[in-house]
Amino acid sequence: MVEILHYLNRFQKVTLDNWERQALSDYEGRDYTYADVASLIVKMNIAFERMGLVKGDKIAICGKNSVHWGAAFLSAAVYDAVAVPVRYGLSAVSILDFCRHSDSSILFTDVNTFSAMDLSRAGQLKAILNIDDFSCLWARNYSIKDAFDDADASFLKAYPEGLAKEDIRFEKEFLDSVEVINYANSQEDRPKGIMLTGRNLSSNIQFALETIKVSNGDRSLSMLPLAQMYGLTFEFLFALCAGSHIFFLNRTPSPCMLKAVCAHVKPFILITVPQIIDKIVKNKVLPALDKPLARLLARIPVLDRLLYKSIGRRVLAMLGGRIREITIGGGLVDRQTEEILHKTGLPYSVGYGMNECAPLIAYATHEKSAFGSYGRVMANYDEIRINSYVPDIIPGEIQVRGANVMAGYYKDPQANAAAFTEDGWLRTGEVGLMSRSGDLFVVGEVVQERRAVRLKPEPHLKIEHKVVMAAC
Repeated sequence: MVEILHYLNRFQKVTLDNWERQALSDYEGRDYTYADVASLIVKMNIAFERMGLVKGDKIAICGKNSVHWGAAFLSAAVYDAVAVPVRYGLSAVSILDFCRHSDSSILFTDVNTFSAMDLSRAGQLKAILNIDDFSCLWARNYSIKDAFDDADASFLKAYPEGLAKEDIRFEKEFLDSVEVINYANSQEDRPKGIMLTGRNLSSNIQFALETIKVSNGDRSLSMLPLAQMYGLTFEFLFALCAGSHIFFLNRTPSPCMLKAVCAHVKPFILITVPQIIDKIVKNKVLPALDKPLARLLARIPVLDRLLYKSIGRRVLAMLGGRIREITIGGGLVDRQTEEILHKTGLPYSVGYGMNECAPLIAYATHEKSAFGSYGRVMANYDEIRINSYVPDIIPGEIQVRGANVMAGYYKDPQANAAAFTEDGWLRTGEVGLMSRSGDLFVVGEVVQERRAVRLKPEPHLKIEHKVVMAAC
């Protein structure tokens, strides 16, 4: 394992190096420089201190993707508080239940969500803040309300000439304290908080920085929910620590909207899920292949390859013309879609992970990715084992350990006991094969009641077995 640098140290460096450059933007909204983002963080930290928040207190965040969502998260991280991302769109009752389960002191949310809340269920919450402008919507007492109402005045008093580079103190050395409790896997009536440490987050970000080529000033999109670790770690924190200019979309775009957004933003990377890729292929690629001339060319050797490559170039042009990597997570695309992606030469790759690993377990860039695979182990950061005597032939449960693996589930010892093997490996609940070259293939899932393997109906690999008992 390699030495891991806390991601906040990287964020501080990129902030100082790019002080006047744009960092975060709401699509078709306001642009924020790195200096602006730093000022928002410091302003909120002053308010946190005035209200009496202490290190380790919990701050829940529930809202659409936005600059202020990102700033709320970074404010919690810099203050040494624990961020609690909560999925937007849940009922007001469920949001308050997750706040109560996590012992959150502060909730950032929007006015519409707040207006539906029964504050008699607020539990230990001390304040609810408007995520759109950081104003105080409700507070347990007047002194707490004043801390946020007077935030601008307090900031100006502390920094009458404005925040300067030398005022920045975002570094953090300790990696093993819990920094996030994530409820993305929870059902509305059963909270399940995933405890993630600075090491978990930082190992993912450091691996991504070492693996994916990115330059200061490259542009990127944040469109996957930030309450999911895939969106939080890769579309936001990785891109930010790389010096990228991030544009936030407040909803998952349709193919037509994505085309318009990419034409404006011109992102260097598209981090997405199979559903969006399937729609791009269905709406943009398949119609092009269905034209009479294309159907003819597709039957002629050599010309068929030229046809597909031409379509691939048109798709990249549609996506802004600067895409260097299309990273797909959250499952494999279907076989037909991947075959088309492969033929078009699009620079795609599929990663494998889960929120419990913040989220990455396996990944390879498009140059190294094997067709149908989920990538390879994160070398120097985690280990993967297939719980099978012959892991390249007989499927077994995919198990993982390393710097990316969670600290456990919050206040849930029973779930913790079930999540790990006796020798400390995290059970993923999914079944796979590992080729001798190190490529990971996911072919089924563990049926918990019988600890048996259920293979997917159309696995990418030709496997002779119908059902295999797992040695789990």
